[in-house]
Amino acid sequence: MTNVERVYLHPPDARRVRADKALAAAFPEFSRVAIQRSFDAGLVKRGGQVLSRDTVLLPGETLTIGFPETRAPELRPVEIPLDILYEDKHLVAINKAAGMVVHPGAGTGEDTLVHALLAHCSGSLSGIGGVERPGIVHRLDRETSGVMLVAKTDVAHRALSAQFSERSLHKEYLALVQGVPPLLSGSITKAIGRNPQHRHKMTVRDVGEGGRDAHTDWERVETFGEQAALLRCTIHTGRTHQIRVHLKHLGHVIIGDDVYGWKPDPRFPALTADRVMLHAEHLVVTHPSSGRSLDLRAPLPRDFQTLLQVLRGKSVPTIDSTAKKSAAKRSSVKADGSRTMREIASRTMPASSAPMRGEAKRRRKK
Repeated sequence: MTNVERVYLHPPDARRVRADKALAAAFPEFSRVAIQRSFDAGLVKRGGQVLSRDTVLLPGETLTIGFPETRAPELRPVEIPLDILYEDKHLVAINKAAGMVVHPGAGTGEDTLVHALLAHCSGSLSGIGGVERPGIVHRLDRETSGVMLVAKTDVAHRALSAQFSERSLHKEYLALVQGVPPLLSGSITKAIGRNPQHRHKMTVRDVGEGGRDAHTDWERVETFGEQAALLRCTIHTGRTHQIRVHLKHLGHVIIGDDVYGWKPDPRFPALTADRVMLHAEHLVVTHPSSGRSLDLRAPLPRDFQTLLQVLRGKSVPTIDSTAKKSAAKRSSVKADGSRTMREIASRTMPASSAPMRGEAKRRRKK
C-alpha cells in the first residue's frame, strides 16, 4: 500500500544516470533509505516495468515511484533513566550506558535505548529509521559507552545522517588498551571487512577481498608502566568495530575485548574488566536547524574511572556534594525548552580521573 506516488521525467538534455541516483536528486524531501525501500518493494517503474536501483536512465525517459506508507513505531515505551547531554525540539544527545543495546533485535528485551527514547520523547522521533529504529542516526556497540545522537524529526535525521556519510563531523573515543604502544601517536588506514571464518567479527582485509577503507588516528594520553595505555582515537570513517579491529592490528587489544583476543595477564591481576573499555567521549556536529557547531562531551562512566584509578594506584574517588550539584545544574531545562549541554568531561569528573589530551602535546610544551 502506498500513500504517495510521484512521476519523474529524466530531462532530454541530461546524461545517462542510475535510476536510484536520479530519483534521490529529484526528490530530496525523501531520504535515500525511503527511495531504496521503494525499489525493494517493486514500486519504481518505467512503462509498467519494475526497475532495479542500478537501471540506467536515458534522456527523456519517464518513471513512476511509489513510497510505502510509513508506520508509527509499534514498540512499547519503557521508562528507563537516560543521561541527557543536550536536547531541543530537533534532536537529543545522550551518554549511552555500557551494556545498553541501541535497538531491538534477536534476543533483546524491552530494555533497549529505543524503548527508553520512546518514553522520554513521548513518541516524537524521526520515522526514517523504521519501526524498530525510530530516530536512530548512528549506533554504538552494546558494551561501548558515550555520546549518541537521536533525531526527533525527519529533517534532522537526514541532515545528521548526511554528516556521518560525508564524514564532515568529528568523533573521538577513549580506549584503554593492553600494553603500551612505543610511539606517542599514529595513524591506521587499513581496510576492514567481514572475517570469513567468524562472521560475527571484522578483520583487516584488502579492498579487493571485501574490505572497505577505514581510517583511525590515535595518540597516547596516559601510560601505566608496561600494563596498559589510555589512547584517544579519532575516527574518520565509521566501519563496524573499527577502533577495536585497528587497535588489535596495532598489537594492543582493548581491555575487556575478548572477541578480539583480550585475555587477562596473570602478571597484572588488577587489570580486568567486565566489558570492552571503549568510550565515545567527544562528538562535534553541525546543528541540523541552526547550522551552528554542537560540541558534545560525555564524561567517563564509573567503571572506566575506577579502572584508571586502580592503574594509577590511587583510591577510587567518590562523588561529593559539589559534583551532585553540578549534575543537577547540567540537567536543568531552559525557558525555551532546550536542555543545557553538559560541561566538558574535565569539569564533571574528579580532577585525578580527567584524561589529558596526549603525551605528545605535553612533551612539546616542555
